[in-house]
Amino acid sequence: MDRARGEEGQAAVELVALLPLLAVIALAAWQAVVAGQAYWVTGVAAREAARAHALGADPLIAARAVVPGALRAGVRVRADGDAVGVRVAIPLVVGRGRLATARARARMEPQS
Repeated sequence: MDRARGEEGQAAVELVALLPLLAVIALAAWQAVVAGQAYWVTGVAAREAARAHALGADPLIAARAVVPGALRAGVRVRADGDAVGVRVAIPLVVGRGRLATARARARMEPQS
């Protein structure tokens, strides 16, 4: 019976010891989701920007229209002939700054 009393708080101590590791794992998973979304939406934004450029509209406005709010500030568009390149900065989920930049290119023939 004395042994059981000595282990009363063992589970609580182990949980408290694991909380920082669980927090790091959760933040890493969240960062992976944000990065995945940024790469996916960059391709969509490039196609929309190319479509707008082919129609004579502003490709930056078209690209920013399909990018979610948190990523919208990091959108950069560059038109080169028929092709349009889009870059989206991938923000860090903790703190300021960016993790990387997602890039995509799309091309569409000019429409008249």
